[in-house]
Amino acid sequence: MQIFVKRSFWLAAGMTLTCSVAGVLLAKLPYINLIGALVIALLLGIAMQLTPAGLRQAASPGTAFISNKFLRLGIILLGFRLNLAKLAAAGIKTIFVAACAVTLTIILTYWLSRKFGAEDELAILTACGCGICGAAAVMGVSPQIEITDEERKRENEVLAVAVVCVMGTVFTLLEIGLKPLLHLTTPQFGIVAGASLHEIAHAVAAGGAFGEASLDNALIMKLSRVLLLAPVALIVGYWYQHRLVKESAAGEAPVPKKLPIPWFLGGFILTSILGTFLPFSQSALDILVQAAYIFLGMAMAALGLSVNFKVIFKRGGAVFGAAIISSTCLLTFAVLMSKWLF
Repeated sequence: MQIFVKRSFWLAAGMTLTCSVAGVLLAKLPYINLIGALVIALLLGIAMQLTPAGLRQAASPGTAFISNKFLRLGIILLGFRLNLAKLAAAGIKTIFVAACAVTLTIILTYWLSRKFGAEDELAILTACGCGICGAAAVMGVSPQIEITDEERKRENEVLAVAVVCVMGTVFTLLEIGLKPLLHLTTPQFGIVAGASLHEIAHAVAAGGAFGEASLDNALIMKLSRVLLLAPVALIVGYWYQHRLVKESAAGEAPVPKKLPIPWFLGGFILTSILGTFLPFSQSALDILVQAAYIFLGMAMAALGLSVNFKVIFKRGGAVFGAAIISSTCLLTFAVLMSKWLF
């Protein structure tokens, strides 16, 4: 049995690592970089479903381990990308805009998704992905939501990732095209890109289209939103468990045993502190961040290997509609804030 588990892990690791490394390399290409390494890894994982069924079945236990443990390891290492000193130097205006953007987008996307008929868990994952940092936020918040049906959980994760990928890519192109019409300065446009686009890759692509000043502001604003991943995940976990307790009292659901504490997000904060205050060279930080994307890419590929897309296509309308509206509102908010405060 132990030999089988080891074989399953190494088989799954080889398959997902191939997808992850290919995603990182492909994300360096023009135009494809709008999609981002994580989403490319997910798409390659989906393509792996074309491999023989016996191979996928043999890798299945290892795939489950990678999608869970490597996800957490990747998010922990991603903290090295956050320079807390730079965020503090950016001032209270940046943190204020980021907090407002995240809060309003999550609330609006969740409310609209529920109004349009999406189930609760899918709605909150989509809302966090749109509000914080795309695929990484979806996967970071998902462990806080306890679902006994693992297949349903994977479907929700992939659908939420698909929404933020499509919306982020569309709005990246839209914002680049609208820049002359919005009468924004180059630094202001960077603020808009960082405050309104979903993935870090989207903010980099849009901000970098107009020079270093725009790119710097886009990264600082975007990373200010990323910093909120840990508190949002904790709040979502508390809210979800508290709601289950109330439903249980009404005879609608079992009482949860405990509040799931996102310890890996504590690691995310710790690595951001270490990366800020310890004398790491820039090359060392780059290697650690690259390792984070490799592990996250492997988790995304594992997700793509195991999901049932026939069901997803039947359930996507509600959250896509909600994300279109909330992303438009987020862009409008970002433009107003950039003109007013920056």
